[in-house]
Amino acid sequence: MSVLTGLICALIWVSPASADELRPAYVELTQKSSSDWLLLWKASERSRLGQSGEVILPANCTQVGETEKRFAATNILTNLSLNCTGSMAGQSIGLKGLELSTTDALVRIAPLDEATQTLRLTPKAPIATIAQKDEIANVAWTYTIIGIEHIVLGFDHLLFVLALVLLLKGGWLVAKTVTAFTIAHSITLIGSTLGYLSLPSQPVEAIIALSIVFLAVEIVKAQRDHHIHGPRLSERFPWIVAFLFGLLHGFGFAGALAEIGLPQDDVPMALLTFNLGVEIGQLIIVAIAFGLLWLIRRFQQSWLQPVKTATSYAIGIVATYWFIERMVA
Repeated sequence: MSVLTGLICALIWVSPASADELRPAYVELTQKSSSDWLLLWKASERSRLGQSGEVILPANCTQVGETEKRFAATNILTNLSLNCTGSMAGQSIGLKGLELSTTDALVRIAPLDEATQTLRLTPKAPIATIAQKDEIANVAWTYTIIGIEHIVLGFDHLLFVLALVLLLKGGWLVAKTVTAFTIAHSITLIGSTLGYLSLPSQPVEAIIALSIVFLAVEIVKAQRDHHIHGPRLSERFPWIVAFLFGLLHGFGFAGALAEIGLPQDDVPMALLTFNLGVEIGQLIIVAIAFGLLWLIRRFQQSWLQPVKTATSYAIGIVATYWFIERMVA
């Protein structure tokens, strides 16, 4: 049993029904007047942060009135009214308890007469300093990292890309196919984010799981029938398959990105760099998978086909579990 197969089998125990729920905590600080600010922060009710975390306010701000909390889907939304003196530049903001979690957090600072600023908090850096102004490079870096994390930690997209590696032969063919997948999901991601396209999330997520089942079946059938019938349609035109399924995966990305939020002044840059991060994440997965397969081929050639078969069955089992769970959720 390979490392690949073991990791895939483990996913069924650790991944939720919606593998697009890459939901970092989110904090928004919006100026309403010269001294009045409204703070909104969101965290998953399933997370430790949502249950016991709290916002570390800038030193020049004090809370006014009571804290308001409400539930929205699987998130806890907290609203605070603040009175803040002077400029926010140079002040610190953070999340208490983030250092004990496994998620990141996005912070958006929206002054009345200045550009919106985007900050990223991590368990290793749960407090950040508000800059004089938001640099576009900061937005680009933040959303590139989010894109990479979404592919690497968004298990259904990860398994789809991994299945493409197992189905196809040759790094260049896989790279072209993955790029077709990226172009397709970019189309629906951008269209959905800008409000031009829309599909309900539950059937989309179910079909995404079904797309992985399809690839897992194709891998097994290709290994079994290759010498009898030649390459299957998915092997001869893999970029078409990847493109069509990529359109659906794009709606999944859009749902996750809607949860995260976009900086209103830099929506094009955020979308572009999020997609760039997704592509980088996909290529990282491809490189790791090829590296593991090369090691098996190099040191234990006889294991190669059994490993591919076992991994394909594992992918299919996990994806089938997701499909059933998403259909009955």
